[in-house]
Amino acid sequence: MENPAHILVVDDDREIRTLLAEYLDANGFRTLTASNGAEMRQMLAQSNIDLIVLDLTLPGEDGLTLCRNLRTQSSIPVIMLTARGAALDRILGLEMGADDYLAKPFEPRELFARIRSVLRRTQALPPNMAAGASAQQMQFAGWTLDLNARHLLNPEGVVVALSGAEFRMLKIFLEHPNRVLNRDQLLELTQGREADPFDRSIDIQISRLRQKLGEDARTPAIIKTVRNEGYVLSTTVTIGSPE
Repeated sequence: MENPAHILVVDDDREIRTLLAEYLDANGFRTLTASNGAEMRQMLAQSNIDLIVLDLTLPGEDGLTLCRNLRTQSSIPVIMLTARGAALDRILGLEMGADDYLAKPFEPRELFARIRSVLRRTQALPPNMAAGASAQQMQFAGWTLDLNARHLLNPEGVVVALSGAEFRMLKIFLEHPNRVLNRDQLLELTQGREADPFDRSIDIQISRLRQKLGEDARTPAIIKTVRNEGYVLSTTVTIGSPE
């Protein structure tokens, strides 16, 4: 890679940290490791990290807490490592703002593929563009999605923080207004993978987006559910630059 992405692996198992760091480094990434939340914060303060591989079961602050706290101040993509079969943990991880999850045990090459997929999605729209570039915005129902700053403004102009997954999901809806998108389409467009029969990640992200937009879950007005078909952004979208 010409400019290798910087990956932070956070896991309390030294053997796993070493294995993943060696594998990712050998395949073109730059890799740092941390064994707990304190070390993770130290690495984030010292280095520009492009993606975090975060184990859910850490001593002290667990992965869910770390991910939730990270989302209040950063949109760095997160891949959560969970125990195999722990569906609730995966759901909670997505609810806390993780971009993807992978169940242990796993093959390093599977994690490598997930990392590339997440980075491809998140780097398609850089958070900081060159100075002087005009900031593109998408307005809908009084809200504004700033594509350069990668944040959402409510009708009063207050910034509403979005995770990377939430940002991509909302952007997809805004690019396809008044068009029904099913779960398979949304999963492919936002995560680059196919759904399995028990995959609830799309429903969870829709629920989180509705909360951010102040929607009543029973009668949403912006992102509506189309029974047996999917979801639709039911509003007009305009695109422009700030004055």
